[in-house]
Formats: sequence, structure tokens, C-alpha cells
Amino acid sequence: MINFNGSFLDNSKAILYSNNRAFNYGDALFETLKIENSKIYFLEDHYFRLMASMRMLRMEIPLNFTMEFFEEELLKTATQNNLEDARVRLTVFRKDGELYNPTNNQIDYLIEASTLMSSVKETYAVDIFKDYYLNSDILSTIKTTNKLANVLASIYASENGFDNCVLVNEKKHVVEAINGNIFVVKGNIIKTPPITEGCIKGIIRKKILEMLSKNDDYTIEEVEISPFELQKADEVFITNSIVGIQPISQYKKYSFNNKVSKELALALSELI
Repeated sequence: MINFNGSFLDNSKAILYSNNRAFNYGDALFETLKIENSKIYFLEDHYFRLMASMRMLRMEIPLNFTMEFFEEELLKTATQNNLEDARVRLTVFRKDGELYNPTNNQIDYLIEASTLMSSVKETYAVDIFKDYYLNSDILSTIKTTNKLANVLASIYASENGFDNCVLVNEKKHVVEAINGNIFVVKGNIIKTPPITEGCIKGIIRKKILEMLSKNDDYTIEEVEISPFELQKADEVFITNSIVGIQPISQYKKYSFNNKVSKELALALSELI
């Protein structure tokens, strides 16, 4: 069952028309959330990121779109699909009609829930995707449905036997992975690209930065990262809202350990 503007419909039912703006122009945002034991992880962070992104895209936020409403609709969708543990995606898009210039800025929303698959893989190989670049601008930092680079990188990874790819920007700096933010560990220094490089304002990225800012054992740096630095790293790991922290074990001919990522994953679980 899917939740379309508060109504539950069979997921085989067609609900989008040919003039849908998410389909025609990518005029849409989405949030992917994790629910375990009927509890939404980092609900407040997801909600405020969505609100900020909607304002940035000049979408009209309905008066009833409070955090309590947001939570209720997500949990109801999971319940309608008989799921206590779920991966839930909320997509918000401007109402149908017109060409580039919309008729109005009102929105529709769609919520989908599926079985949660969130296990960390022991072996995880990545490569750099260099066919296309992300842009180091503010639009790249929000979760719009314009994800062609991620789609093509996913195809490249699948065709070449990789679990993921590292995406770079027009300056050929490391930005993020296909499905999450990226961190590079060298000694007691942990680096991650700053938002100005074009990376998503990830929820788990934010939590890791907050934890490390209070940890005297490590120094956290938000700095530009060249692909060459990956080869010299002790560890590299990816963060996202579903898996949490996924260590990378292999990049080209280089292998990494996962001591720091395991330590941070434990701290993250305690925070949750």
C-alpha cells in the first residue's frame, strides 16, 4: 500500500499523470527514513531538512505539515504494509501542470514503505566514477529527484563488479558515494568533503560530525579531498540513514581496515 496525500492505495494503481512535475522536470524532493520497532530514526533531523529544502525550492508548505503529522503519516504507511521495521521514502513534488513555470507552488506527497534491508557488508569494493560530475553548488546539497549521475554510477558499478562508486565534482574532488556521504581516515584525522563541494547534507553525516567534535581522540576536518588521498587512507567509510556506517574494504588495489568505523558505528547505535 502507498500513501498518496493521506489516502492509501494499492501500489499497483497508477496515480501520476503525464503532466506530473516530478516526472517532467524532476521538480521534487525526497527523504529516505529508517523505522525499527515502529520508531523513526532521527525524525526531527529529517523533518527540518525537508522543510529547509522545500523553502529553498519555493514549495508551499501546508499548514498541517507539522513534525507530528509527518511522523503519523510515515508510521501509518508502515503499519498499512504490516511492517514494524521499514525503509520509508517520502517524495514531495509540486502539483501537476504548466511548463517550467508552475501554476502554483502547492505540493502533493507520496509515501512508500518496504522491508528494511540494512545489514553492513564485510567486503565492500568501490571505484571512482569519472564519466559525469556532480556540481559544487547548493542545489546539489538537497535531496532532489535529479539523480542521473547516481543512476549512471550505479550502472557502472553493477557492470564492473563494484558495490558502490565515489562521485566527484567538476573540480575532480571527492564529493560522496552513490548513496551516502564519505569519510576518509588517516591516523587520528578524519576528513569529509564540506557542503560547498556539493555533497548531500546527510543526516548521519551530521551526527558523525557532532560526535567527533566532542571526541578528543580524533580531529575532524571538512576539507577538499582528492581521489589520490583515498589511496593513502587507513580507512574510508560511507554513511547513510538506512545502513548507518558502511566501511569500504577495497579501492582499486588498496585495502582498508575498519577499526574507526566500527567504533563510530557503536557510538551511533548508542546515540540512537
